[in-house]
Amino acid sequence: MLSGDNVTVVRDMATTLGVSSFHAGVMPEEKLRYIRQQQTQQKTVLMVGDGINDVPVLAGADVSIAMGSASDFARTHADAILLNNDLTVLAKSVGIAHRCKKIMRQNITWALAYNITALPLAAAGFIPPYLAAIGMSLSSLIVVVNALRV
Repeated sequence: MLSGDNVTVVRDMATTLGVSSFHAGVMPEEKLRYIRQQQTQQKTVLMVGDGINDVPVLAGADVSIAMGSASDFARTHADAILLNNDLTVLAKSVGIAHRCKKIMRQNITWALAYNITALPLAAAGFIPPYLAAIGMSLSSLIVVVNALRV
């Protein structure tokens, strides 16, 4: 976590968000350098900002979020806007995103496995067409029900 705020504020926010590493009093140019360094290491960088001085850093991040109270310029350069200014929502959002990614992989794996198995059997005539159609519908239903777990 990088912030231009003082150490006390940043430490308290890091504790609230469950962030173990933080730096306070960081200038926008330093933030941009840090973001570029992290990106060269193939890391995904999320930036939250609220001022005009944050715009270059918002633009440089992989994902950028402007606070609801941010300047219009910052909000137009962000990927998303956090309307209620509650940063704890971000931690929950990241958790939901990871869960969605996991379920999406499960669904793709299931669909591929089913189609790789059932399609050749149906094409070779080992499965009657009506059973293949029912199987495909059930497979799709499994994918949809699994996706609802998010």
